[in-house]
Amino acid sequence: MAKLKWGMIGGGEGSQIGPAHRLGSSLDGLFEFTAGALDHRAAKGVEYGQRLGLGDRAYGSWQDMILGESIREDRIDLVTVATPNSTHFEITKAFLKAGFHVLCEKPMTMTVDEGEEIVRITKSTGKICAVNYGYSGYSLVRHMKAMIARGDIGEVRLVNAEFAHGHHADATDADNPRGRWRYDPAQAGVSAQFADCGIHAMHMASFVTGQEVTKLSADIVSCINTRILEDDAMVNFRMDNGTIGRLWTSSIAIGRQHGLGIQVFGETGGLRWSQEHPNQLYYMPLGGRLQIIERGEENLSPEADRTTRVTIGHAEGMPLAFANIYKDLAEAISAQIEGRDCDPAANMFPRAEDGLRSMAAVVAVADSGKQNGAWLDARPPMYQ
Repeated sequence: MAKLKWGMIGGGEGSQIGPAHRLGSSLDGLFEFTAGALDHRAAKGVEYGQRLGLGDRAYGSWQDMILGESIREDRIDLVTVATPNSTHFEITKAFLKAGFHVLCEKPMTMTVDEGEEIVRITKSTGKICAVNYGYSGYSLVRHMKAMIARGDIGEVRLVNAEFAHGHHADATDADNPRGRWRYDPAQAGVSAQFADCGIHAMHMASFVTGQEVTKLSADIVSCINTRILEDDAMVNFRMDNGTIGRLWTSSIAIGRQHGLGIQVFGETGGLRWSQEHPNQLYYMPLGGRLQIIERGEENLSPEADRTTRVTIGHAEGMPLAFANIYKDLAEAISAQIEGRDCDPAANMFPRAEDGLRSMAAVVAVADSGKQNGAWLDARPPMYQ
């Protein structure tokens, strides 16, 4: 199969997320990095793109990139949007309407209305819009999902998800521009910590259980009182098959580093996974002994086997999880081109619908927090 052509908006020199995408997209040899508008400063973006080998397909702006790629016979197949949050909707909408598949960094949009518009555009154009909840690409997260789906822990009763770190705990550093924007409503929207990290944990809960969040109650606080938006949130939620959910997210938890983890408790067993220790999945059957499932061992699920790349005992990290999202997308795009069904084990990438549900949850958390924890509908209007 010929390599698919891939382009990127944002993720320029010095970017935190750009290298992870470039590594992830190239790992399996399924995509060729072909085009990019890598910086909002046109000259710098062109210069950096040319250094990365893009030649005349290093563009000064995303608008130039749409115009340039749309008229080429060898146009890109997929574009990744890795720009500031407030620009995601405009760029994603424009590329979808121009006939390109899109992988958008989260949050997909800044409002629920925008999210619903993106979902409608994907349906009308037939183009893929994926959202980079990249942690769902970890092999043992896929295996956890498979175990739950085949009934290994029975009906799910309770999900406990966390994404707590302490990297914004220094009140004297509150004016640092690298962090200040996250707590500024003009740039971040209605939520800070939940929109930044909490939605990863909530998406993980939905991803592994196969259930959607229907309603929630939130307690949100700004522990550093100069912040307008929250730096800590505790969210209780309910899912559409009756599962109870608990979620804690924080940016002031000193001593926590990355802090993404999930526990799922069913009628006949429990599962536990942490992103800082991604090679182990802990499984406790009712009345049995605790088992440690190692990534890369034999006789795991097809979903886990497809997404493990390094032999057992060696660590796999975030760029490889991103690579699994790109591997899924390569299969989905190729299946569409060839007019065949997508491999079920690859048909797991987060979609525009997931991005929309996350945005609805963000708004519900913000509103519930203002209403002293009132229980609110967490579903977007089009799914109510």
